[in-house]
Amino acid sequence: MAVQPWGEQGSGYGAPPPHVPVKPYPQPWQPVQAPQVPQAAMRAAHTDRDRTVDVLKAAYAEGRLSADEYGQRFEAASSAQTYGELARLVADLPSGPMVTPMTMAGAPVPQTFLPPPPPPSRPTNGAAIASLVLSLVGLGLPAVIAGHIAKGQIRERNEDGDAMATVGLVLGYLECVMWSLFMLVVLSVG
Repeated sequence: MAVQPWGEQGSGYGAPPPHVPVKPYPQPWQPVQAPQVPQAAMRAAHTDRDRTVDVLKAAYAEGRLSADEYGQRFEAASSAQTYGELARLVADLPSGPMVTPMTMAGAPVPQTFLPPPPPPSRPTNGAAIASLVLSLVGLGLPAVIAGHIAKGQIRERNEDGDAMATVGLVLGYLECVMWSLFMLVVLSVG
């Protein structure tokens, strides 16, 4: 038998008042029963209200709601306290929030809420690669020619490789200048 907080008869604490039910305290090894709350009556968080407002915005943008309906539902979503209230606001719309967060685990995300797809990658211009490689090998004049061809093709075809073509041109022109100076020195000495 559990010991009551007011003690046993004759212990100096006295008997429990007649209006207080005698109930033993739960022991650490006994699980405490949480009150069962229906899922629709569970309290909604700020993020739940934000998700509902996002669905309402999408529905308004798609023409599913009039401006007045959107305004009324927006106000109701802002002051909603439970999942049930939020679910009623979007029950007639596609992509409404689920009643509980746990049922959303396997559901696909509506296209409206997905990030935009990455832009398609552009191919790299072959002449730009050739210009860079030729300039690194030390062939300045072919690197300059390939660099100018690459710049024109990049503009026409909307390709990547502008930086490679620029580096190839700069290094190619430097090599041309260095080869020219070398030839002048050799001719003036000889």
